[in-house]
Amino acid sequence: MPQNKFASAVVTTTDWRPSLEKSCQDLKLRFKDRVDLLVVFVSNHFQSQLEEITEYLQKHLSPQHLMGGTGESIVADAIEIEASPAISIWCAALPDTQINSMRLTFERTPDGGTFIGWPDALSTSWQEDSVMLLVGEPFSFPADGLLSRLQEDRPGIPVVGGMASGFHAPGENRIVIGTDVYNNGAAVVVLQGGVKTRTIVSQGCRPIGERFVITAAEGNMITGLGGKPALEVLKKLYEELPTTEQVAMQNGFHVGQVVSEYQDEYQMGDFLIRNVVGVDPDQKAVVVADYLRVGQTVQFHIRDHESASLELNQLLSQVETPCAAALLFTCNGRGTRLFEVESHDAAAVSQHLGSIPVAGIFAQGELGPVGGKNFLHGFTASIITFES
Repeated sequence: MPQNKFASAVVTTTDWRPSLEKSCQDLKLRFKDRVDLLVVFVSNHFQSQLEEITEYLQKHLSPQHLMGGTGESIVADAIEIEASPAISIWCAALPDTQINSMRLTFERTPDGGTFIGWPDALSTSWQEDSVMLLVGEPFSFPADGLLSRLQEDRPGIPVVGGMASGFHAPGENRIVIGTDVYNNGAAVVVLQGGVKTRTIVSQGCRPIGERFVITAAEGNMITGLGGKPALEVLKKLYEELPTTEQVAMQNGFHVGQVVSEYQDEYQMGDFLIRNVVGVDPDQKAVVVADYLRVGQTVQFHIRDHESASLELNQLLSQVETPCAAALLFTCNGRGTRLFEVESHDAAAVSQHLGSIPVAGIFAQGELGPVGGKNFLHGFTASIITFES
């Protein structure tokens, strides 16, 4: 019976051709039959050469499907390569898996908009164990809109990935699908059957204070919590916190929305985290980077390196089945911007899951499921593991 195989390689020199040639030779020895899926991530140093790199990989490894994009920083196995040249290559042989790859684009219509590019093969029902991988261009592709559409059409199908990064203006970030490189849209791969996957989404926050029910809200403004003006509740919470947590709040705080209202106890991972972007003194409101509704249960959260490290390690320690490979999409606000050590997230994956092939990027938004529903996150590490 054919077996699934995974392997990875990394190039860290601007003169990439000799190193990539050697990597391709090594990978070809590992995959004597064929490469079913190849994922490639490159740092911004290689933006203008990405088409040539893709052509080289296609010529020498002949993958059935290829996807990837640019990243501000690159993940290669247990290492996060920040602000330096890097090409991370990840290969998989999945002989019993149905794989469909496509580029999706968003087009506005009188009805609001539609996503173009779905192949006919995906028009019928999908297998229960299907999973979608996505690398999107952040300025042109509304990933949250796609997730909402999938929640209606394909509920329960995990979507894991991230938005390409490395550049801060439209038209500069790159995505790769097949033999083509684009500066807009999203590179998408759907896997069905033949391999078991698991998703891990670490939002890196911890709750503070009490939980409250939203009693008044308007758009993205929470105006009432537990029957009191939201800003008054927030001020009282701040005054009662220890000094260390007050300092953490001064650096930014968040609202965690309870994912399941049917639990008695809530811990890290039971909340969908959304940034607090400001307050409105006139409305006595807390302004959140999302739309919330009356009746939802929320709790304020803070993020620091200790909380982020604790949650990620806790989630990874719960993976009991041996893993053969993983893809990691971590926020470009993590890395050494958040942690006191280098390669924190990648090293944690290696520590808990072993020395497995891993590739990924620092993203401008991460995709992954929380409570069985897919979301676009920030400051998150989103991981998909492939069982051995």
